[in-house]
Amino acid sequence: MNEEEAKNTIDRLTAIIQYHNTLYHEHARPEISDYEFDQLLAGLTQLEEQFPELRREDSPTQHVGGTISKNFATVPHKYPMLSLSNTYSIVEVREFIARIQRLLSGASIEFFCELKFDGIAISIFYQQGILKRVATRGDGIQGDDITHNAIHIKTIPKIIQAQGIPDAFEVRGEALMPFYQFEALNQIKIANHQKSLANPRNATAGMLRTLKPSIASCQILACYPYALRADGIPLNTHEEGIRWLEKWGFNVSPTYRKCTNIAEVIKYIKYWETHKKDLPVAIDGIVIKVNNLEQQDRLGFTAKNPRWSIAYKYKPAHIATRLENVVYQVGRTGVITPVAHMKPVLLAGTTVKRASLHNAREIERLGLHIGDIVFIEKSGDIIPKITGVDTTQQKPYNKLVKFITHCPACGTMLIKPENQALYYCPNKRTCLPQNQATLEHFVHKKAMDIQAVGKKTLALLLQKGLVRTPADLYVLRYEDMHALDGFQDLSTRNLLRGIEQSKQQPFERVLFALGIRYVGEVVAQKIAYHYHNIDDLAKAKREELTTIPEVGEIIANSIFTYFQVPDNLQLIEALKNAGLKLSKATPEKLPQNSLLADKSFVISGTFQHWDRETLRNLIRSKRGKVLSSISRKLDYLIIGNNPGPAKLAQAQKLAIPIIDETRIVRMLGSS
Repeated sequence: MNEEEAKNTIDRLTAIIQYHNTLYHEHARPEISDYEFDQLLAGLTQLEEQFPELRREDSPTQHVGGTISKNFATVPHKYPMLSLSNTYSIVEVREFIARIQRLLSGASIEFFCELKFDGIAISIFYQQGILKRVATRGDGIQGDDITHNAIHIKTIPKIIQAQGIPDAFEVRGEALMPFYQFEALNQIKIANHQKSLANPRNATAGMLRTLKPSIASCQILACYPYALRADGIPLNTHEEGIRWLEKWGFNVSPTYRKCTNIAEVIKYIKYWETHKKDLPVAIDGIVIKVNNLEQQDRLGFTAKNPRWSIAYKYKPAHIATRLENVVYQVGRTGVITPVAHMKPVLLAGTTVKRASLHNAREIERLGLHIGDIVFIEKSGDIIPKITGVDTTQQKPYNKLVKFITHCPACGTMLIKPENQALYYCPNKRTCLPQNQATLEHFVHKKAMDIQAVGKKTLALLLQKGLVRTPADLYVLRYEDMHALDGFQDLSTRNLLRGIEQSKQQPFERVLFALGIRYVGEVVAQKIAYHYHNIDDLAKAKREELTTIPEVGEIIANSIFTYFQVPDNLQLIEALKNAGLKLSKATPEKLPQNSLLADKSFVISGTFQHWDRETLRNLIRSKRGKVLSSISRKLDYLIIGNNPGPAKLAQAQKLAIPIIDETRIVRMLGSS
């Protein structure tokens, strides 16, 4: 692979991984399995190691996968909540242990092994023995304050009444939903004709991140703590911290084990691979940690992972069942997704009856026939996937599955872009599923936030021919709505008021609401920072767009292509006429003479005066550049409280100037 091919592949993998990161961490509705995601990340890591000069500032290999939500207060972590490097290979576990032994040559080393629970990582903070705050992992430096929901989890103690507790301490744990609670919850949903939940992890994420707390909902969750962080207790080992948590009454899982050699570690892995089905909650692997805390400090961290720990993840469980049908779904962007309908079967704690087949190439690879006995697995015990066919049971009369040629919703002939595996319905004008999904995205709380317009209302408006595009919402009349079933005077006025109020949403929210492929919330904000109105953005060339942070060639091409479509230009013109904000009110003028101009900065730690995003924006407003990783080209490392030790060590090694909050305040003030 030459450099140009490598760059294109890195851009493509980065866009795909960022897309799936957003689905997993922000929306709790992953489309691919952990195993498939890890393979994508491993492929990107390998390419970056082969071509280090092509590694992007926004590379997902350099960051914890989560994000901060604007719907919750932001909580800085006193101790960073890093993710773990992981493997599916016993050979790599052996290599990890051998590397530790080599780096700590001559030292006596113990390993602390524990279950890797499949839930939501949380930080629980206590002061004077009283629960004060619960936060998500977020981006590892700061997370979302979810105290109002997590406080109702019964297995999280609200008050610690014990001798010798420090004035303040933090407990790291995993919030999750037991299988029996998950099954009971789904039975209730089915009885009420509601959509069932996909898996316990998604259900847990939804409950913890809801803006409308439900005591009853969160009470069915559990929490298993796995680490203690405290300055007031002299801890020598990770195990000592766990013992303190047990003593204070925390719900510590008794499944951990201290191991002194590789044989004991592998025995522990093998045992739980067989017995995980007996657990009341989901796990997806084993965590192996160096037990001694001083040795952990010596080993240190990479940009996103501790070097003293690794997660061994179990490969997916699989089972056989019968393929009964294949149906085709139409997505917001016109993508046609084939979905296998199977005879229901219990797998890894949940009932599986559907699985995505992804695309035509996957159907052809599997050689599927209706009635075939197929093998399905759930990578990470979450996403079901068909992995093969039992050809020994294949009947000659079973009908071969062939990918459709026309849209199942509107009958339009499908198109397949060159070098892609996906088929699209090009009929964005009258294809109802596309219209419905586009409108749902537009009114979403993270876009135009029109809460009075839900899915059922949009479906009714489409059915009655009152709307087709988002712009049609802004010409709805009182008499149009009031004539519909279920719309009384108050509900009609509330809906029209919500639509009118949405006109105050800022440019970046409108840009996100347009639904340009690959343009999520963060990318929309970056674009709006560089292009202050929609007209300038529409005129931008592909190469100009790639200069925007986090916009690579794939995203740039998607944006450029969007503005070449006449229907899209008509939509924008109609939204302008409706009064939406398609430009910034006062374009920011960047100072020409600035101490920060053309200088590059990396930010690490937490700060007294600003959160990290505010500091980034201040630096950029003075024509400075904010990077995410340390390199020889960096001008300054800005450190606050608890900076990342890996970044600090790397900056010192490369003799990069390190400045604190006082210095950057002076530099900003002098610019």
